[in-house]
Amino acid sequence: MNSEEKGHSLQGKDTTSAGVEPEVKSVSVKKPQSFLGERPLPAIEIAPQILRYRSRRDFLVFGAGALAALAGAGFLLPQETLSRIGIHRNIDSPEKEWFLNKAPRIDDDVAEALYSANRSVPTYTKSQITPLKNNYNGATPDPGYISGWKLTLDGLASGLSISLDIRNLLTRFLVHEQITRLVCVEGWSAIAWWAGLRFDDLLHAYPPISQAKWARVESSVNLDASGNPDPYFMSLDLATARHPQTLLATHVNGQPLTVDHGAPLRLLVPVKLGLKNVKAITSITYVAEEPRDYWAERGYSRYDGI
Repeated sequence: MNSEEKGHSLQGKDTTSAGVEPEVKSVSVKKPQSFLGERPLPAIEIAPQILRYRSRRDFLVFGAGALAALAGAGFLLPQETLSRIGIHRNIDSPEKEWFLNKAPRIDDDVAEALYSANRSVPTYTKSQITPLKNNYNGATPDPGYISGWKLTLDGLASGLSISLDIRNLLTRFLVHEQITRLVCVEGWSAIAWWAGLRFDDLLHAYPPISQAKWARVESSVNLDASGNPDPYFMSLDLATARHPQTLLATHVNGQPLTVDHGAPLRLLVPVKLGLKNVKAITSITYVAEEPRDYWAERGYSRYDGI
């Protein structure tokens, strides 16, 4: 088949409005200078009538596909998600809504299933420590709260509500040190030398109720970007709380925590993303069901494992 025949075969059955088949020409191309040289494909000239016809057809096909995709997304997305953008419908069953809400969280379920107390994150040397910076999501609290600070424990097997000050924690519990990396969901990370008591030691000293599977960790001194009170609360499964690298930290890089970094007590969970590492903890409550979580309520995942 010569190049002219190839051009006519590409034209197919397209015709002009006058019923005459438009001519399709191939443009001659230079032969390669050697046997191994690259052989470019022949350039094909298509009549304007065919080009316009195909462009209209492609536009209609693409438009129909986009509408179908939009309709499918509206059907598949959970009502909770659609409500955020002002779309409401009344055709969902509870089972379907549960499934659709569950599907985007499969990464959380996989991370939770793969969790092991025997798997630790890497540790580093002091020479690998990176500079510290203030990463409060909102305004940094005024340091005036520190003098009257206490940690309140609720949901205990004793039925009591316990309040501990920083001196209680420093004198009663062994201090553990580790140099680990804190990884933020925003993409940055930092390596620091942390010291404090293990969360597991606190659980042994003040056991939670027998049915407890979760801890609600809260900072009542947290502020929003405008400096207004914005309590920060986070859900932590007790399996992770008992991990040997999970600390209630009191020191960083050999010094007591400053306000910028969550003084006088902050949670350090290196097996989870930074949003689980609550600064300036004021209360821990043990519960049977998963409690509310500040960022999960704002569209982030709930487990946040690394």
